[in-house]
Amino acid sequence: MSSTILLQGFGLGLSMIIPIGAQNAFVLNQGIRRHHHVATATICFFCDVALILLGVFGGGAMLASNKTLLSVVTLGGVAFLLTFAFQSIRRVFKRENEEFDVEKALAQKGLLAVVLGALAVTVLNPHVYLDTVVVLGSIGGQFQSAERIAFAIGTVLASFVWFYGIALGAAKMSPILSRRRVRQVIDVLVAGMMIYVAFLLMQKWTMFI
Repeated sequence: MSSTILLQGFGLGLSMIIPIGAQNAFVLNQGIRRHHHVATATICFFCDVALILLGVFGGGAMLASNKTLLSVVTLGGVAFLLTFAFQSIRRVFKRENEEFDVEKALAQKGLLAVVLGALAVTVLNPHVYLDTVVVLGSIGGQFQSAERIAFAIGTVLASFVWFYGIALGAAKMSPILSRRRVRQVIDVLVAGMMIYVAFLLMQKWTMFI
């Protein structure tokens, strides 16, 4: 197994997973609240593993060859990202007592609600399919046998490191990150990242069509 290909998969995996704004924002917020954050990271990780393997071992090329489906996935991803960006901006301007009520309601939600939320920002997010299945799948599909397996392992490791890293890191830094002003800054940065990624998706779409 080639360590060079594995590292290439790891690097490309991070570059594709990090910009998936809605998914990362959900994991980060669960980590800050210390509310089933490990379960959230686990759901996102295993969903990513399934999509990465689907893409690398054939699904990516099939989706990329269907221009209509690719356009639907891309434009859906743009709409999804802009919706979450709008929600992040709304949270910035919420009154402190209103924000507290929302946080209290979220804290009362059980594991099932958190799992469903993690599945929603992953499975219902078209951007996830575009980056993990199409882009990583198209690159991984160029390798043969053992090299393709090494590439897949690298991308899976990237997903593992990223999701558990932000979940556990946010939980450890929760006393700082949960401060109102810090949360507002995070929401602004998340909104900006999502808008930027939506713009990149539109550029990518023009290249595909």
